[in-house]
Amino acid sequence: MLPNMVVDTTVLPPADRFAFWYALVAQETAPAHISSGHLDNFVAYVQAIDLGRIRMTSLRYPSLDAIRPTKLVRSAEGDVYQLTLPLTGHSTLIQDRAESTLEPGKHFTLLDPARRHVARHRADGAGLATTITVQIPHAALPLAPDRLRRLLATPMPSHLGVGGLLAHHLRSIAAHPEQFEPAQAEILGGVAVDLLTAVLAQYLDIEDTLSPEARHTTLRARVVDFIDRHLDSDELNPSSVAAAHHISLRSLHRLFEAEATTVAELIRSKRLEQCRRDLGNPLLRQPVHVIAARWGFPDRAHFSRLFRAHYGRSPQEYRMGVARQNG
Repeated sequence: MLPNMVVDTTVLPPADRFAFWYALVAQETAPAHISSGHLDNFVAYVQAIDLGRIRMTSLRYPSLDAIRPTKLVRSAEGDVYQLTLPLTGHSTLIQDRAESTLEPGKHFTLLDPARRHVARHRADGAGLATTITVQIPHAALPLAPDRLRRLLATPMPSHLGVGGLLAHHLRSIAAHPEQFEPAQAEILGGVAVDLLTAVLAQYLDIEDTLSPEARHTTLRARVVDFIDRHLDSDELNPSSVAAAHHISLRSLHRLFEAEATTVAELIRSKRLEQCRRDLGNPLLRQPVHVIAARWGFPDRAHFSRLFRAHYGRSPQEYRMGVARQNG
């Protein structure tokens, strides 16, 4: 599991919850003056995950307003940017005369905690707002600070293009840190930085200045996303993937040279995983061969051999085992 810290204020007496949460958030992100109608019983959750050079924090909290005035800005330590990605609720952010309202699942933005800013977060109804923030050192982004300043508090799509890949990457880590090994933290953080760099460079119209490494990471992320979205297509194969990204088959294979799997193996393993999930779904009682065919395995015997080699059991044995566990 990735190194992480989880805090739930409900384990504390109601009168102590806000002070504890505030001290933690001030440490993880940046100190600010916070007002809320829930200070007497502040139910909130924090999960902080180290990803090498960057640190990701997933927060759930009631509606609040946060103002970071000049006095607190002067006490800032270190030069970092803060990526803000709302998942539920609505957020309005103001910095450097720019104001934006971020829709959950549609926008993210970048702030500079060393500059005055205002944040208003509103939960939906009586629920909690959910936000992912990422602290990124200035030095980690190969883009001039004076250029990036133009993008502060600017809403950028988190459901389209490279921004969508970045949001999916961060949400996957936050949702399942147990699926990654500690040694992968630096790699996962590097992928996030490269994807963010590509998004920002696109907005600044300076994509040609990106390093080969950043371009490589971005293109590979696009390829993996394309594969995920077309797993049920009969035409999905390395050649169709290369054609969709306007690169040669040889260039596609070079993208994955450093990986322990080829493109064809990646497609096969992802399709097998979809089959495994469907077989373990108690509400999906379709025959094994129907599920296999949906995910690109029309040959029953071939699918059974692949599934057993991958998971150590036949498809039917796996389905029966899950049924017994849930029974």
